[in-house]
Amino acid sequence: MSATYDIPELPLGFDFETKAVLRQLNKSNKRLAELKGVALTIPNENILLSSLVLQEALDSSAVENIVTTSDDLYKADLHFRDGIVNAATKEVLNYRQAMQKGFNMVRHKHVLSLNDIKEIQHVLENNNAGFRSLPGTTLKSSKGEIVYTPPQSGQDILRYMTNLEEYINISELHDIDPLIKLAIIHHQFESIHPFYDGNGRTGRIIAILYLVINDLLDLPILYLSRYITHNKGDYYRLIQAIRDKAPDNFNQWEEWILFILKGIEETSIDTMRLVKNISKLMAAYKAKLRPLFGQQYKHELINNLFFHPYTKIEFMEKDMMVQRKTAAKYLDKIVQAGLLEKVKLGRSNYYINKDLMSLFISQPIHKMDTTTEAIESVNT
Repeated sequence: MSATYDIPELPLGFDFETKAVLRQLNKSNKRLAELKGVALTIPNENILLSSLVLQEALDSSAVENIVTTSDDLYKADLHFRDGIVNAATKEVLNYRQAMQKGFNMVRHKHVLSLNDIKEIQHVLENNNAGFRSLPGTTLKSSKGEIVYTPPQSGQDILRYMTNLEEYINISELHDIDPLIKLAIIHHQFESIHPFYDGNGRTGRIIAILYLVINDLLDLPILYLSRYITHNKGDYYRLIQAIRDKAPDNFNQWEEWILFILKGIEETSIDTMRLVKNISKLMAAYKAKLRPLFGQQYKHELINNLFFHPYTKIEFMEKDMMVQRKTAAKYLDKIVQAGLLEKVKLGRSNYYINKDLMSLFISQPIHKMDTTTEAIESVNT
């Protein structure tokens, strides 16, 4: 295994439009286009963004062995003084904030600059270190073996990242399908490893934002982290194989591209299923809430229950623009109707949309890799 890799300038000199890639590309693009359409069935985009971004944050952090639970995440989101937020939960919530920050930066300008990437990592890691400028960073296995040594010079890192920035934003540099470019961009970023910390999660955010930049999705709701977590061994093996076999690594690049394209297809199917189920559940809740509340019913009520899978009186008070006493009555009425579960935390109550939470928990698992350890970045 080679620990060094001469990072190539983009675009690469290979023709990746092989029969196998084009066949898979057709499937991936078809499913992605279907997902873009299905997402429109939920009129309030914030419902999808709130729920799906948090699930992605959970899965992306799991790739790095940062483990927390949905219950801990949503409790932390309630901002109760009684609740204690652990370090892993804080990191996952930072991921959600970074994703939302990135989306807000690119959704209208359709450009992702180096400063944008730095800002995403800044929100993720809560530091202003920027790109690495000091040597000593290596990637090690759980056994402490050096798997890969990324560029050590700050000047080299900036040169590689400037080239990557151009490759992301100037489509004329490489006349090839954006999904193939996405696979190349992700590998290139992970090989440059420009930051001291947070490279993996920043790289996965970039991949999703790239779909938005290219109008393949309106919202960043296709999250590959779950697919990567379930295929972690293949993910790390394929990334390293390209480095080990360079420069005669066309076959390894093709295998990597096929892996990412398959992930886009599978994840699109899974996300479509989830979005459709959320839409059906919202319709079912609306059918029960309308007669329950009569003239008091407003669409903000259903939005509250799906934007906040764990809600509280203050959220209802704000969304429905009612007094606290009225908001509490509304929530208790919904609990009595069997649509929410009331739980006490310290001196406060919160209310869980159990049906919505069960949709997240029941997401299909294609193949779970529980044996592969994450490759860790070590700064000395």
